[in-house]
Amino acid sequence: MSARPLPSSAPAAQGVDAAGVHAFLDALEAAPDIEPHSLMILRHGRLVASGWWAPYTPDRLHLLYSLSKSFTATAAGLAAGEGLLDFDDPVISYFPEFEADITDPRSRSMLVRHVASMASGHEQETYDRARALDPVHPVRGFLLLPPDHDPGTVFAYNQPATFALAAIVQRVTGQSLSGYLRPRLLDPLGIGEVAWLTGRSGLELGFTGLHGTTDAIARLGQLYLGEGVWEGERLLSREWVAEATRVHIPTEGAMQDQGDRGDWQRGYGFQFWRSRHGYRGDGAYGQFCLVLPEHDAVIAMTAATEQMQKVLNLVWEHLLPAFGPEPLFGREADDTALRDRLALLALPPSEGKPAPPERASEWTGAEFTPAGGLCVDQPKLTSVVVRPGPDGWTGTLTEDGRPLELPVGEGGWTVAEEPLPVAVSGGWADADNLAVELVFLETPHRLTVSCSLPERTFTARWCTTPLHSPPLRAMRAPRASV
Repeated sequence: MSARPLPSSAPAAQGVDAAGVHAFLDALEAAPDIEPHSLMILRHGRLVASGWWAPYTPDRLHLLYSLSKSFTATAAGLAAGEGLLDFDDPVISYFPEFEADITDPRSRSMLVRHVASMASGHEQETYDRARALDPVHPVRGFLLLPPDHDPGTVFAYNQPATFALAAIVQRVTGQSLSGYLRPRLLDPLGIGEVAWLTGRSGLELGFTGLHGTTDAIARLGQLYLGEGVWEGERLLSREWVAEATRVHIPTEGAMQDQGDRGDWQRGYGFQFWRSRHGYRGDGAYGQFCLVLPEHDAVIAMTAATEQMQKVLNLVWEHLLPAFGPEPLFGREADDTALRDRLALLALPPSEGKPAPPERASEWTGAEFTPAGGLCVDQPKLTSVVVRPGPDGWTGTLTEDGRPLELPVGEGGWTVAEEPLPVAVSGGWADADNLAVELVFLETPHRLTVSCSLPERTFTARWCTTPLHSPPLRAMRAPRASV
């Protein structure tokens, strides 16, 4: 099913000053530690600005990381509304097969609302420990870890808590999260294809792994802004929206080790964060769904950055002042200029030259090994081989004994869909050195691979390191099952 276009409007007609959007774009593009990928702004239910930085495109699925959690919570809210689960039930009551193993009284008293609000009672993330205890059934591993405090009393951002919530939804509905959401949320909102990563348990992860378009983020935000009503149809109860987005547990002081995290200190709801303005779902490296009821606005973004607070600061600094109370008149030229700019957004490709003809024979079939050995936080590549082909040069990257053949850039962006969606830029810096940028288009991530012909070595470095260290061949959306 293809998405119906969102109703659109000129910014000025909805009281949005195009100059503020320009200032926000200027600030994003001037920040060396922020790589923007997409932006959509809705005001009064109308799409007033949207743009994608090439080689990213509107119809491309994008890994949303922890923004997935807000979709998981929505599924839980729908299931509760259908009487399939109760937020005041103990988590263990949904997993009777683990009953005999779970003896700690705090684990047994943990309620669904506690895992929904990151208030399981644990002081820290339990992901690695839970997986170590039970790699196949992380819920069992999670429940085997006694909470440090009574559930409901402390906040800790904790992936297995959300996985437990997701597992409950999938158990009581008998469907995957995406399958359950399709007729109840995705189709009514006009959201097309989505894809969700599954774990060894066969369950969709819930806490991460959802791949969707920026448009899907915007539609979820607009549904919550509308208190559960979409185009006159109620999809979520008003009570659920209020419950999901209010503070259930304070977060102040919980993440102080991460520097300026002002928007992470405002409290946590059911898989939504409260912000200095409104509330949001967010995912690692800058995937945002900002809902601003006081401005009747939604901002959907994807990006690659470790400076997520900085992105929010720029929103508050530039976009909020652009939201005025009344329509603006005589701004047609400003709106047109903004629309034209948004249509031409692009990430600058890396510079590179074609293969040097005088050295082509030396580069042909040359095999490169890791410079300095393998790095823990880098791809586990063991070799790179460069060869010419009918459509240009290719590089074969071998990881875990499995080859992955990708094009070699020669300036500009070269986009390939197979063996996985990737955009390549760069090329030869000189006769001895090749450097290419690989943008994995269904993720936020970019990899730089550099080869030295004299040394027959290569380096591979992430700009932002993918969480959970997937192999390169997995740097794409899984094939959708619904």
